[in-house]
Amino acid sequence: MMKTKSFLFTLFLLLSIFLLSATLSLCYHDHDHNLRQCRERCEEKQKYQQRRCLKDCQEKYGGTGWESTKEEERERSGEHNSRWEEEQQQQQQNNPYFFGEESFNDRFRTQEGYIRVSERFSKKSKLLQGFDNYRFSFFEANPHTFVVPSHIDAEYILFVVKGKGTISLVNQESRETYNLERGDVIRVPAGTMLNVINRDSKQKLQFAEFFQSISSIPGKFRDYIAMGGQNPESFFNSFSGEVLEAAFNTPRDQIKRLFGQQNKGMMIKASEEQIKAISKHASETHQKREEKLSSGPFNLLQKSPVHSNRYGKLFQIDGNDYKQLQDLDMSVTFTNITKGGMMAPFYNSKSSRFVMVVKGQGYFEMACPHISKTQQRGERTEEQEETEQQGVHYERISAQLRSGTAFVIPASHPTTIVASKNQNLQMVVFGINVRDNHKNFLAGRENVMNQISREAKELGFNVQAREVEEIFNNQKESFFLPGPQQQQQQKQQKGEEGMHHVPLSSIYDFGAF
Repeated sequence: MMKTKSFLFTLFLLLSIFLLSATLSLCYHDHDHNLRQCRERCEEKQKYQQRRCLKDCQEKYGGTGWESTKEEERERSGEHNSRWEEEQQQQQQNNPYFFGEESFNDRFRTQEGYIRVSERFSKKSKLLQGFDNYRFSFFEANPHTFVVPSHIDAEYILFVVKGKGTISLVNQESRETYNLERGDVIRVPAGTMLNVINRDSKQKLQFAEFFQSISSIPGKFRDYIAMGGQNPESFFNSFSGEVLEAAFNTPRDQIKRLFGQQNKGMMIKASEEQIKAISKHASETHQKREEKLSSGPFNLLQKSPVHSNRYGKLFQIDGNDYKQLQDLDMSVTFTNITKGGMMAPFYNSKSSRFVMVVKGQGYFEMACPHISKTQQRGERTEEQEETEQQGVHYERISAQLRSGTAFVIPASHPTTIVASKNQNLQMVVFGINVRDNHKNFLAGRENVMNQISREAKELGFNVQAREVEEIFNNQKESFFLPGPQQQQQQKQQKGEEGMHHVPLSSIYDFGAF
């Protein structure tokens, strides 16, 4: 009797397990089917909506014990990453203030180097049409490279990012030749005939350049090349043969030979003897003009930094330091944010800044009242009149930064810049309308909010002034701060110290890091 009961119980148990397994399997397949259908519906949505839709599907059908296979997880993760990257790329293309590598075009390129210039600001966005006379440019020349002389219908400032070069500025009255090195800033007046060489035998020569057009066509500027032939083309070839023959008092065939030989491009290899000869002129020029070097280069990096701590450094010059910037009302800044650090949120009272990334990676964020979410996502919307009754809304504008990209910070726009956790972020910044400008920091030990009265703080935030001041005074660093990831590390460090009573020496070790 006992054996019969035991057998029946075992049989009942096995049958129950079988039925439960079958039920679970059926439910799993139903759940899996629903999850796939949900994902397929997501594919029909706009790209910017797909990520949210897929996440909702996973939470509804795939996140409560109904686990997919590892292969499916990897596939889905790959899909999500791919869509996220597409979404980020789309947002950056629609970002009116960001200039990615695709926003720059080759003005000249040979195997010895290149000059790349950004598209017109008004072409990028109507929000930038007030800056249409300005352009970014990146210059790079291989060792012992000569750049054919030319003049441009634009004023420009160049900053030597890397290497050693020699520059000659020529006009009707004089020729000024200067040796350049990293950190040098020099102004090239509009219409000045210019030639450059990379006098180093190993290192590339790199410039970050900022142009201001004086052309009759806003935002346009052109190179005018005299010493050329077929490539680059010399503008002398535009004149008729009889005019050239009369102008030079030289037979036409001789002139034709002179302006027909060059076909190596704008940037060509030079011999070591030629490089030394041009550099020698620079040395002599410096010695002769020692007391009049206001038109020569000014080394920005030899000046004391305006802001400096372990999270970053900022060097800056304006017309008070370098007279060539006075009438342009411009400044030039070199900023190095230490890896993992950030610049405290700030805004400029009247100066707009044009930022060129020359090394490293990171990102920037900006509060903008001129753009909506739909515009940021790239949707087509009819332009509407801005009305005061609608109030103000600020959209966060952001983009990933790397060498060869650039962005614009219009006056008054609150902005922050963050370096990646693995690399320092180095930028050259050209400022316009800098006279009487005030740079106001919005966080950090020295911030503009501390200048506001306690009563105004209470009324503005609708909380006790003590609470406002506690938050705005909690950050002990100024200007450059630990970034989001560094701050998280510091919090974890403090937590570990409290839990495990870390010795004092380890705290000092962290401080050194």
